[in-house]
Amino acid sequence: MAIVEVLDLRKQYDPPKGVLAVDGVSFDIGEGEIFSLLGPNGAGKSTTISMLSCLLQPSGGDARVAGHSVVSEAQAVKEAIGVVPQDIALYPDMSARENLVFWGKMYGLRGEELTRRVDEVLELITLVDRQKDRLEKFSGGMKRRVNIGVALLHKPRVLYLDEPTVGIDPQSRRSILDGILALRDQGMTILYTTHYMAEAQELSDRVGIVDHGKMIAVGTNAELVQIVGAEAHVVLSVDHYLEGMVERWSEVKGVTKAMVDGDEHAVLLVQDANEVLPRLFEAAAAAGARITEVSVTEPNLEMVFLHLTGRALRE
Repeated sequence: MAIVEVLDLRKQYDPPKGVLAVDGVSFDIGEGEIFSLLGPNGAGKSTTISMLSCLLQPSGGDARVAGHSVVSEAQAVKEAIGVVPQDIALYPDMSARENLVFWGKMYGLRGEELTRRVDEVLELITLVDRQKDRLEKFSGGMKRRVNIGVALLHKPRVLYLDEPTVGIDPQSRRSILDGILALRDQGMTILYTTHYMAEAQELSDRVGIVDHGKMIAVGTNAELVQIVGAEAHVVLSVDHYLEGMVERWSEVKGVTKAMVDGDEHAVLLVQDANEVLPRLFEAAAAAGARITEVSVTEPNLEMVFLHLTGRALRE
């Protein structure tokens, strides 16, 4: 059963000629599911989260969260959700515990219930031993964990996490991802936005791939990878003549897509790497170029994005 239903959601800034940040997005999230919005910066992920949080009024369409419309029942939606924004929304001169107590009171918690929830959340975010330390002494990853803790205080039915691992160290990222999976195992519904393909693959029951404000594909990891079939992802470097080589390689039998990625690499989708790689070396030699680096990756979500948009996910 869907606890979040997004129906043709749109957001245009300064209409009628302003930026169309979200263009007719539709998807649903089942109760107890992790659903990830995967796409590059500027794809419309944060704008979508803002509309689903009732912070932005949609220009069109609607969404229902726990049965309530984001357009006409904003207060009921806000009571059902917890939101972890990209920016840290904490007080650096207060301790972790003081921040949680403050925000708990903002949620209407008081007395023993407040104390109990703060204790439970500190356990969840594994910061019991640092609870009395001021936030200004915390690493970026620890601040992110407190930020997540704030959103959990009132036991929301749905948790939104907007790029929660940006700019943090690998150990903190691992801790946050493990915590998200634990929350899902406890029955929480999670909407997660990211531009990291590996995170979406690891965490998600289903993924929605977004680009330029549009939802371009939705499904499980396996369903999405089927879009590109058995194609392999080949990255090549040459000693010179990169753009010219990409043009030549695009005509090689077995190459379905070829493009320049930055100043040093070519990215190709190929039907059978074992058969196509010798042809790529032959084409380079015929053009007087030498391949200096090659890597081959089996189909993944980044390849799906590349296949659907003609560009790399990180662009």
